[in-house]
Amino acid sequence: MSQRPWTQHYDDGIPHTLEYQDLCVIDLLDRSVRDYPERPALVFLGRTLTYRELGREVDRCAAAFAGLGVRPGMRVAVQLPNLPQTVIAYFAAQALGAEVVMTNPLYTVSEVRHQWSDAEVHLAVVADFVFESLLRENMATLAPKHYVVASIPEYLPWPIRWLAPFKLKRQDPPRWAKVRESEHVHRFGPLLDRAGSCPPRPERDASRVAVLQYTGGTTGPSKGAMLTHKNLCANVEQIHQWYGKVRMGEEVILTALPLFHVFGLTVCMNWSAYAGACQVLVPNPRDLTAIVQAITKHKVAYFPAVPALFNGLNQLPGIADHDLSSLITCISGSAPIPIAVLEEFERLTGSRIIEGFGMSETSPVTHVNPLRGQRKVGSVGIPIPDTIARVVSIDDGRTEMPIGQEGELIIQGPQVMLGYWGRPEATAETLRDGWMHTGDLAEMDQDGFFRIVGRMKDMINCNGMKVYPDEVDQVLAKHPAILEAATIGVPDDKRGETVKSFVVLHEGQSLDAEAIQAYCREHLASYKVPQHVAFLDALPKSSVMKVLRRELRELELGSS
Repeated sequence: MSQRPWTQHYDDGIPHTLEYQDLCVIDLLDRSVRDYPERPALVFLGRTLTYRELGREVDRCAAAFAGLGVRPGMRVAVQLPNLPQTVIAYFAAQALGAEVVMTNPLYTVSEVRHQWSDAEVHLAVVADFVFESLLRENMATLAPKHYVVASIPEYLPWPIRWLAPFKLKRQDPPRWAKVRESEHVHRFGPLLDRAGSCPPRPERDASRVAVLQYTGGTTGPSKGAMLTHKNLCANVEQIHQWYGKVRMGEEVILTALPLFHVFGLTVCMNWSAYAGACQVLVPNPRDLTAIVQAITKHKVAYFPAVPALFNGLNQLPGIADHDLSSLITCISGSAPIPIAVLEEFERLTGSRIIEGFGMSETSPVTHVNPLRGQRKVGSVGIPIPDTIARVVSIDDGRTEMPIGQEGELIIQGPQVMLGYWGRPEATAETLRDGWMHTGDLAEMDQDGFFRIVGRMKDMINCNGMKVYPDEVDQVLAKHPAILEAATIGVPDDKRGETVKSFVVLHEGQSLDAEAIQAYCREHLASYKVPQHVAFLDALPKSSVMKVLRRELRELELGSS
């Protein structure tokens, strides 16, 4: 068998290896500003910025940041929802050779304090409502010397810009706040107006760190994955080749994935800049109506999303009445997508969902199903160009497992991080002998397609028998009365651990634990059947709508 059996399943015309350009992240935008100056770059709630206009705003922002002391190698945090200022601040920092720390606006003070102190952030770009409700009173204990405060209405067209604050401040929680400027607090728009448009242009070095992408911190304090310009730009080129026939300067992509998440950062923002594509920005990924309206109005062709978002759209009342036929390529990541969800979305839209895999540490994409050729539903696809993947024993981390047997997924490729910022021990544990150890349990079939069966830390050990929560969840998701489910291991005196599933039913449906267990016994080995079932109104999810098993474990501990 070939050492890389997956290459025979590449779509026609996709090379097995690429000649990478020596690019920095800002080069991606600069080229599109040069080549597609009048094409739309950003669409945001009725306002369109062309690439020429976006380039001008980035220059003004870079000049403003430089005036506040930002120099090459410094860290700039961006804590915003998907706004034009998010894109502008990100590329402005990149233009100055700074390292960007993308930060979730929903974080608590302690989470923000940890990340920004760990990264030694010099300047933070934050939303006005986050600053006033969370950060202002904690400035003395936070790392940044300067705060640049952005507001949702700043890039809206007139008169919506004038009316928006009245509506936004009445939301729960409010999404607008009046900010008082000071020596260390600056409003985004006025700051750029004062700055001019001639920023310094430091020498560019693609081997330097571009982004500190902090991990979720599910097993301890979050760590900053050091992603270099080479890592990020290589991943963009890999994705671009995988897409195949991209119309440069013409494509439209929906950016509902949060840009502070590495999936949205690379697949939406960085790739759009590379391809001269138009990003339609959606600030709230849970606003399904806004997403549908954006797709229909702007004829979106590319739609990266997570399974919960596809499922939410499937369930949206009246979804069948909307014309979503512009969708061509939908990319699903972050968690396994239930087959029933995939099939229903494709039936509604006529599009094709391709499932993939990636991590913060890999910029993030490593595996994707082919767009036009063979697709194996339920797998994460095959390694993309110049990416090598193996499945090895969880006991020694080296012995390659036979076809079809699970083990730890390890990866090599140009998109793999430099290491963890300030964490040499964690780096040495994860990067071993040239391989990135993912901590994910996977299996590879004879064609080189990979299936993720779970996380090593999530695996349930029932009397020595392995149970993978994702497998149980896939079975539960097929039940017509179940909207979604998530499974964890709970302590058991006899078995060590046993299986517990948290279930959300479709509205109007009724089901008890015994019926669920009987259904599972038809599809699962007896030791995999949930011994305990709890019903919830909704599963806890992250800002990218990924189910948080960590919170389910905490809920279980609190109830025991």
